[in-house]
Amino acid sequence: MGELLQFLQAQWMLVLSGIVVLVLLLRGPLSRRIAGIEEVDPSAAVHLINHEDAVIIDVREQEEWSRGHLPNARHIPLGDLSKYVKDLEKHRGHHVICQCASGMRSARAAALLKKAGFDKIYSLKGGIHAWRGAGLPVEK
Repeated sequence: MGELLQFLQAQWMLVLSGIVVLVLLLRGPLSRRIAGIEEVDPSAAVHLINHEDAVIIDVREQEEWSRGHLPNARHIPLGDLSKYVKDLEKHRGHHVICQCASGMRSARAAALLKKAGFDKIYSLKGGIHAWRGAGLPVEK
């Protein structure tokens, strides 16, 4: 135990750096879990879309949206989402899948909708990159 303390004292910068890296890696998944945001992979999203009539909200910017998006997705950029919460009220009882490029913005969008009272809210894990990687269709 004494040797471990000596090492920690001698290498405090290395230990601190390791802790910071660990916190940064775990911050996203932990904050989503605490907020109650469930991530779905593309195959689970397809199931929700086909069998549960899920609504897809694409929170990317217009330029990204124009390059291709999930079929039947509704485009609401993340920065504008809070303005559209009232319009989305009609979907409160539906499954709602938020989607972006990689899954980071969609998690924030899902958290915003969760706070607004939406219960069946999901974030597409890996975003449109994962969707395309699974060979699923996009439309322009």
